[in-house]
Amino acid sequence: QDYTIRSQVTEGLSLASGLETAILDYCNTAGCTNVAGTWPTGVSGGGTALNYAGAISGTYVSGITTTGGGITITYGLKANTNIAAKTLGINAGQTLAGDIVWLCGTANTTTAPTGTTAIGTAVTNVTTKYLPKNCQ
Repeated sequence: QDYTIRSQVTEGLSLASGLETAILDYCNTAGCTNVAGTWPTGVSGGGTALNYAGAISGTYVSGITTTGGGITITYGLKANTNIAAKTLGINAGQTLAGDIVWLCGTANTTTAPTGTTAIGTAVTNVTTKYLPKNCQ
């Protein structure tokens, strides 16, 4: 059962990858900094000009939102009850060189390049054993 739940969690990461790209494109144009207010928010035309068409959902993901450098994946629909209504956060981090890296789940800046500043505040409350290794 744990393997099945992990695969359902992974669906969220796959769906969020398009948003990561959209955020990087936005930041390359607008110049995001290590201040959360300069990062795009919202999807489907809402928030700060994040040009990403349509709401994002899947078989196990009920929705994905962005706020200030963070992406929040919410599980629901046909998801296992152990992850239904739980969230997985992916937060942007910025290296000393200004590059953007993604910090998934409970992983933090200790797993990123030295001097990385975490930007987003997306929260993860999916149980650690269901998270992919790069998100633990």
